[in-house]
Amino acid sequence: MAAPRSDSEKRKQISVRGIAGLGDVAEVRKSFNRHLHFTLVKDRNVATPRDYFFALAHAVRDHLVGRWIRTQQSYYERDPKRIYYLSLEFYMGRTLQNTMVNLGMQNVCDEAIYQLGLDLEELEEIEEDAGLGNGGLGRLAACFLDSMATLGLAAYGYGIRYEFGIFNQKIVDGWQVEEADDWLRYGNPWEKARPEYMLPVHFYGRVEHTAEGVKWLDTQVVLAMPYDTPVPGYKNNTVNTMRLWSAKAPNDFNLQEFNVGDYIEAVLDRNLAENISRVLYPNDNFFEGKELRLKQEYFVVAATLQDIIRRFKSSNFGSRDPVRTCFETFPDKVAIQLNDTHPALSIPELMRILVDVEKMEWEKAWEVTKRTCAYTNHTVLPEALERWPVTMFEKLLPRHLEIIYTINQRHLDHVAALYPGDLDHLRRMSVIEEGDCKRINMAHLCVIGSHAVNGVARIHSEIVKNSVFKDFYELEPEKFQNKTNGITPRRWLLLCNPGLAGVIAEKIGEDFVTDLSQLKKLLDFVDDEVFIRDVAKVKQENKLKFSAYLEEKYKVKINPSSMFDVHVKRIHEYKRQLLNCLHVITLYNRMRKDPSKSFVPRTVMIGGKAAPGYHMAKMIIKLITSVGDVINNDPYIGDRLKVIFLENYRVSFAEKVIPAADLSQQISTAGTEASGTGNMKFMLNGALTIGTMDGANVEMAEEAGEENLFIFGMRVEDVEALDKRGYNAREYYERIPELRQAIDQLSSGFFSPKDPGCFRDVVNMLMNHDRFKVFADYQAYMECQGRVDQLYRKPREWTKKVIKNIASSGKFSSDRTITEYAREIWGVEPSAVKIPPPTIPRE
Repeated sequence: MAAPRSDSEKRKQISVRGIAGLGDVAEVRKSFNRHLHFTLVKDRNVATPRDYFFALAHAVRDHLVGRWIRTQQSYYERDPKRIYYLSLEFYMGRTLQNTMVNLGMQNVCDEAIYQLGLDLEELEEIEEDAGLGNGGLGRLAACFLDSMATLGLAAYGYGIRYEFGIFNQKIVDGWQVEEADDWLRYGNPWEKARPEYMLPVHFYGRVEHTAEGVKWLDTQVVLAMPYDTPVPGYKNNTVNTMRLWSAKAPNDFNLQEFNVGDYIEAVLDRNLAENISRVLYPNDNFFEGKELRLKQEYFVVAATLQDIIRRFKSSNFGSRDPVRTCFETFPDKVAIQLNDTHPALSIPELMRILVDVEKMEWEKAWEVTKRTCAYTNHTVLPEALERWPVTMFEKLLPRHLEIIYTINQRHLDHVAALYPGDLDHLRRMSVIEEGDCKRINMAHLCVIGSHAVNGVARIHSEIVKNSVFKDFYELEPEKFQNKTNGITPRRWLLLCNPGLAGVIAEKIGEDFVTDLSQLKKLLDFVDDEVFIRDVAKVKQENKLKFSAYLEEKYKVKINPSSMFDVHVKRIHEYKRQLLNCLHVITLYNRMRKDPSKSFVPRTVMIGGKAAPGYHMAKMIIKLITSVGDVINNDPYIGDRLKVIFLENYRVSFAEKVIPAADLSQQISTAGTEASGTGNMKFMLNGALTIGTMDGANVEMAEEAGEENLFIFGMRVEDVEALDKRGYNAREYYERIPELRQAIDQLSSGFFSPKDPGCFRDVVNMLMNHDRFKVFADYQAYMECQGRVDQLYRKPREWTKKVIKNIASSGKFSSDRTITEYAREIWGVEPSAVKIPPPTIPRE
């Protein structure tokens, strides 16, 4: 089989049609050399590969800066309504290639670097991922920033500049081991520190009610230092800003200790303040009620709101003098989107500023706050909902606790008037949950304090209305909306799969890059033999390339003509990696039982990180690796079945595995996955989905036709009915011989001969307290996998389904999602107007 073409070769082919754009190669070379000699190497005689990466990054950044300044100037001149996307996570991945794609510089850089005797792909690999997120929620925020810039919206992402992002995962003896992600170790060429905009954030202290108003006194101050990262739109010269805050101790921090001579201690204590931005909490869909986490949430909110208000008050570029003093127009100029409940403190903090600082009366301030804030809900899992102890609030944020009590009292008065005597209704709708430990329900605070509440897929938004916030929906149905998630086609097609992008552009032109609905035109080519062959060829090349990568990394021999069956996402019981495991074990048992039978060869790849404190998730990883050890070393099996755990799954790894996948596993229990976005990335890149009717799978099946996905298992109503009846795992265990055999093998230590009791906890959970009903879907899943095998034996039919899926994935562009947010929540209109490039003088 011929060696796969490199991405740079594919890009050179694409560039004939201009997708990768052409420019002045000599100018990039000159800029690269200037940065290499004057900025980086200086008095060293020899440059390292990392020096080359930084030189290229700086050369590319030079093209951003003029556009960035011009974009911000244009906002100050036009004074549009500004969108503020508040998120505790931004899972950006790498920036170099994305910036080249969006500026249309990829080809020119490729050629310049080639002429210098270097390899662009090798330089791209040197860049660290900015892993400032856990999974879906943080990656969604990154896609949204890309779309907001591409749609010409005056938008800002605000978050925390974690010194350590999501941990690096190592697999040692089959177990996950966490290592700190020191992503800033070599510096970050994309960020610009802005110390002139440093702001104070207050904690602790006490509240005094005086004749002049409420005062929050004797607080501890931490400084928030902003770092700005440019966010380029696609070929429109718009460059927006992501501003991330870093915690710094003020110079007089704890220097009262210095007065008694303990200067060293005082300086060392600065770490306590600076710990706020030290590390990302590594939990996905799980609430951890630590004081440091609450500090992080308030830190980002307090700094951001001061910044928003400063920008609202002064409208001239570079000016800091206030020109606006009246806040009546605030919601006309400012939209704040809360990405989940993590930035929920925006609501009481905005109230505190308006009432205590700006001296607005409560009713007006509340009206302004509600019209400004909107809330996106990302999960229905009860363990994920943020519920903070009142005692913690009382200590850390005493004024905010008072404000929340007042908000809640007024809200309950309103509810009581509508439902007189219905105490249960009041209890269900209160922001304060009574009990042994009084808690603040942050989701309730968000719903009350926002003018719009949205779920992230149609089925999820229905669950939000009919169950999670049912009482609130009955009270204010008009504020509940759906905004189905999307992904940016720039990173998730153009960047990661240039071969497929090229084949598509050949057929329908290049406009699909900013209007993904144009992929519908591919339906005209479902029976076009040349197109079918081209799509299959791209997939095979991607598989060869990924196989070579895996062989080098894991020293495993991969059969590139086997079905690449991929399940990558955070490890969580509800995502049911265990169901996948049971299928693999069953398949293995069938092959052992009947070695002469013909089986479709499969390479099963499972990847994802487990939260460090999540015992069952870590056991699931150990199980996958143990099953892999047995199967991969069984001479009877050969290369018909391989199981590989993909270590340290992250954005840059996703960009490699997704284009190579044949089968995408999206098998959560119906009603548990809010949306999913990995499902969309696989669909766009030509993998077929095996999945339940959950999250966005429902809409994917609707767009492509259910017959073009492999849908199986219980629907939401079936799960509810089973809950009513009572789920009894043993029933299935006794009724289904293949399931019983697999579970008995786990119990007996067949897959863990050195430690026969290793998987006792997994078996116990599956048999006795499995909330996600793995056994109930086992039979349907096995049958569905049989249909997958049948189709895979007919390559032409398989590829036709692939084309139908790609053609139907247009809805799942984040450009569509953001256009809906803009029009239906933020009250702004996307713009196709291109800002003139910096080379053209301003009028």
